[in-house]
Amino acid sequence: MERTLMKVVIFCGGQGTRLREETEYKPKPMVEVGGRPILWHIMKSYAVYGFNEFILCLGYKQEHIRKFFLDYEQMNNDVTVHLNSKERTVHHQRHSENWTVTLVDTGLQTPKGRRLKMVESYIDGDTFMVTYGDGVADVNIRELMAYHKAQKKIATFTGVHPVSRFATVNLNKRGKISAWKEKRQIEEYVNAGFFVFNRKIFDYLMKNEELEESPMEKLTARGQVAMFRHEGFWQCMDTYRDHQLLEGIWKSGKAPWKTW
Repeated sequence: MERTLMKVVIFCGGQGTRLREETEYKPKPMVEVGGRPILWHIMKSYAVYGFNEFILCLGYKQEHIRKFFLDYEQMNNDVTVHLNSKERTVHHQRHSENWTVTLVDTGLQTPKGRRLKMVESYIDGDTFMVTYGDGVADVNIRELMAYHKAQKKIATFTGVHPVSRFATVNLNKRGKISAWKEKRQIEEYVNAGFFVFNRKIFDYLMKNEELEESPMEKLTARGQVAMFRHEGFWQCMDTYRDHQLLEGIWKSGKAPWKTW
């Protein structure tokens, strides 16, 4: 699709302690699914709709993310190296993303609200997008943006029905179990990220708080939050089990989030 200059902010600074099998050595956004960091998958899902301007909020083991993008062209294309002159010729045959990526050090223990505030100067439009660096979905980003504009709110988030990690049971009026369901899709909506914000959000980010706590609570109380309902695929990569699930889906050749 036609390229837009709207910025997409991605939170990449957390320590990912519940995925320690992988994050002991790399930040969670760099954990690979199908041989590519999950961060790459997320960025591709935006780029297919023309959103190619990214701001990455870095923190834990950020050097891995910096190296990935600084060496991206040479690591993902055929290259001829002239050893005498150190000149390198890159042959664009395989991968050449039309992305602009701004890498920002937002600290190690910084809450997400503060991370977002720290990149305010890099956002030059009235509207921008924000998401997490550990979840993939087949969200139609253009429809999400159109919905946000129609609602005329400061904040829009994407709501999804997650699948329960545990077996759930239904009780009848006598307190007896009437049904047992394993991995049931939960009826309530949860926040999947894929936010759209008006820059007025920065007025609510004055304290060292998580974005989802006081800032969103205040906006909700003032009627300034909308929810974009997404009934399709969404999966975060919070644990090693989640990682294995995503890897298996990718290997099946039927990954729903692969919209490019």
